[in-house]
Amino acid sequence: MARILIVDDAPHTHRLLTLMLERINHTTITAESGPQALEQLENSPVDLMITDLNMPNMNGFALMERVRANEKFKNLPIIMLTASGQQQAPMVAAEKGANRFLTQPISSWELNRVVTECLSLIDGQSG
Repeated sequence: MARILIVDDAPHTHRLLTLMLERINHTTITAESGPQALEQLENSPVDLMITDLNMPNMNGFALMERVRANEKFKNLPIIMLTASGQQQAPMVAAEKGANRFLTQPISSWELNRVVTECLSLIDGQSG
């Protein structure tokens, strides 16, 4: 189905999201930082990016700004993920270009629903 980039500095999050996404027939690639994610995007086309908000060096907001500034990726669906209870985070994420925002922990059902919604954005653009 879709190829999804997971960006998070926590290996257990990579494993959990990969397991959930592979169960619904998606393939994943992972990056542990914003700079690594930018490199992955340049070298390996993806259909969707899921990024954590709280990462060292380049947080999820800064990563989204860089992705949206690149003409090649300006329409890439992005899901922002955070474990924090920052009240302003969903609004800021939307302003920075996130298509959806999820607070951890998330269920397989919720992840599947949001991924499906974001992937339908691609279908809507090409059709």
